[in-house]
Amino acid sequence: MMEQIKEIRSRILKVLKEYDSITIGTLGSHSALNILKGAKDEGLKTICLCRDKERIIYESFGVADRIIQLDDFSDLLNPDIQRQLVDENVVLIPHGSFNAYIGRLDNLVIPVFGNRILMEWEVDRERQRKWLFDAGLKLPETFEKPEDIDRLVIVKYPGAKGGKGYFLCSSPEEFYEKAERMVHAGLIGEDEIEDAYIQEYIVGANIYFSFFYSPVFERVELIAVDRRYESSVDGISRIPADVQLKGEIHPTYTVIGNFPVVLRESLLSQALQAAKSVVEVSKEIAEPGMVGPFCLESVFTEEGEMVVFEISARIVAGTNVGIPSSPYSYILFGENMYMGRRIARELKLARERNMLEELIY
Repeated sequence: MMEQIKEIRSRILKVLKEYDSITIGTLGSHSALNILKGAKDEGLKTICLCRDKERIIYESFGVADRIIQLDDFSDLLNPDIQRQLVDENVVLIPHGSFNAYIGRLDNLVIPVFGNRILMEWEVDRERQRKWLFDAGLKLPETFEKPEDIDRLVIVKYPGAKGGKGYFLCSSPEEFYEKAERMVHAGLIGEDEIEDAYIQEYIVGANIYFSFFYSPVFERVELIAVDRRYESSVDGISRIPADVQLKGEIHPTYTVIGNFPVVLRESLLSQALQAAKSVVEVSKEIAEPGMVGPFCLESVFTEEGEMVVFEISARIVAGTNVGIPSSPYSYILFGENMYMGRRIARELKLARERNMLEELIY
């Protein structure tokens, strides 16, 4: 496995050595506006690869110097498309749609900003849990099978699904009843029931921390904090309880947007320490460890304790609320700074300091 990784990296670095400039490229989805605008603000060229139905977005906002239309996001793996991007000196910025539509990035010869191996750990919930556990973080309990459920749990599925089909239950019987309902509604497939990830539901305030690890400055930076707006579970609060019961409304957790959050300052120490611990463990998982953006998804209990339930090893959509800056990025940089721009700034600085290879994995 290690030999294969070294071979892939050697191939990518050979491509990178041909570059005489940098063009930022990404799939037209998720946080592409953030990424492409950030590159433009740093004076870099941009390319957006999108499908026909999303093309209007990137034409309307004018953040892409060039748009390459794909029939499907998986067409990114097409050798002809990759050759075009290499000819344009593209560095790809991965986001959640890379996990959802591309999967493993082994067949990409285009330089990718960040650590590809850590992105693979992100989509494997057992490896993700080990990563967080080894970092010494407080985690919810997990259950191997539905029959083990003995408390309130949340049921999730592999990959970056944006909360689609997630549900709460508190017994094996309720699990199977709700899982079948989700299948019938077309939110999940029958095969996904077997792959369900069952996690204790922690009651508290959901808080999502977007960090950036900078190899250039050798530091962890807090860029933005957000919480999610989830379709039916947030909308149900507008419906009286008696009507909910009569209508047998069963909410799920499909994310439709995000809100910015400013956390109580005394709670920040837990998040910053957690981020540093996660970065240290990442170096043991896959050298050189974390590069660029990552997100710790957490709950703060009534006692103010931080419980971390997921990590995303790339830019998350919640960083979009931080454009042009969040209180945290402004305090740190003293100027408008957001995740898309922070990525572009790191690439520029690394190129000036002959460190570009340290950001491409």
